Amino acid sequence: MSQGPLEPYAPPVATERVPPSGERAEDAATRRGRWTAWVLTWVSYATYYLGRKGISVAKAPIMESLGKDALRNVETAYLAAYMVGQYVNGMLGDRVGARRLVGVGMLVSAGACFAFSASSVGIAFLVAFLVNGFAQSSGWPGNVKAMAEWTTSENRGRVMGVWATCYQAGGIIATWFATFMLSLYGWRASFWAPAVVVALVGVLVLLFLKPGPGAVVVPVAGAGSAAVAETQRAERNRVLRNPTVWFYGASYFGMKLIRYSILFWLPFYLTTALHYSKTGAGYMSISFEVGGVLGTIGMGALSDRYRHLPRSWFAAAWLVLLAGALFLYAQLGSTGTVTNFVVMAFVGAMLFGPDSLISGAAAQDAGGKYAAATALGVVNGVGSIGAILQEYVTRGVSERYGWDKLFYVFVALAVFSAVCLVPTFRPRKA
Repeated sequence: MSQGPLEPYAPPVATERVPPSGERAEDAATRRGRWTAWVLTWVSYATYYLGRKGISVAKAPIMESLGKDALRNVETAYLAAYMVGQYVNGMLGDRVGARRLVGVGMLVSAGACFAFSASSVGIAFLVAFLVNGFAQSSGWPGNVKAMAEWTTSENRGRVMGVWATCYQAGGIIATWFATFMLSLYGWRASFWAPAVVVALVGVLVLLFLKPGPGAVVVPVAGAGSAAVAETQRAERNRVLRNPTVWFYGASYFGMKLIRYSILFWLPFYLTTALHYSKTGAGYMSISFEVGGVLGTIGMGALSDRYRHLPRSWFAAAWLVLLAGALFLYAQLGSTGTVTNFVVMAFVGAMLFGPDSLISGAAAQDAGGKYAAATALGVVNGVGSIGAILQEYVTRGVSERYGWDKLFYVFVALAVFSAVCLVPTFRPRKA
């Protein structure tokens, strides 16, 4: 607060700025809004996993009950809808805002999971998860757009590194919850019970998620609103023409193929190839996300600590380590439960670290305040092509050549993802 001129020879006075009470209240409101957004979006995206993990946990029981072809192409349909939804919901999120995109998406996903739990034929499963895939695709661009509004380029890596534990923690909780409900009430409960939680959190998002300081304020009418709309269109076009965004997407293609294959098939692999019990395999598969929590936090902190290096440099380095971890799992995964858990946790740490960085902070930086959701949609959309192909790759290689050869395919994909990031090695803007 400015002061009047001092009289000659007046003693020095403190120049500390004391904000008025109204500004203090505004700052307190901003802090509350920031923490509300951080916590609510973390809970939201973690909860999204309850709507998708049931199929991996319940896959073996469903096939035993309804036949091995009951779920054929269901995951592919889900992931195809998820891929299309990334592009659509990414651009939609920059138009309608994070609150409506996420809240409505969660309610639709919950309805689709209810429908899946009530089904008994393949076509009904496929349609339910087709709808679910599109609804689930609202989660990442919507929630990360909200986080972009409540972070800055200086703290984004660190904050997003902690925040992105939502999809490891969400996977752990969702796997445990689906397994627990399966053990109590059968496979249908692995879908309807999570749907209840997804719907409740969707309502909370609609009620309490607010735009942040970094949100674009669109005037109600007049020349100002036209100018903002034109800027948004120009920024979206810039993102779509930006080679860095597409290189991120190509790298994410390999990462997401590996990640979704492990997410969807690890309990099945542990049950059928290593002869774990169904519930034992479900609980054991949590190791993947346990390691992912540590990897995500570490990666985000490093990318903020060493700001002279591009975020993609850290991601590429960890992807090379991921290739080594996958090779190690192929050699040692069958030697005992402790070894299996530890090495798969190492795989999770080396995969989720670059996964969260490229699809989170790096994509946010590339999109900027006007097109963050668009950039996130492009990166995740290209990555989702890999997720779609995971069923064909996993089934084809494991059935024809064996599970150990599948992990060697993953090694090659990890190296591919690292190489795709090399053209993006440019210093970050100050």
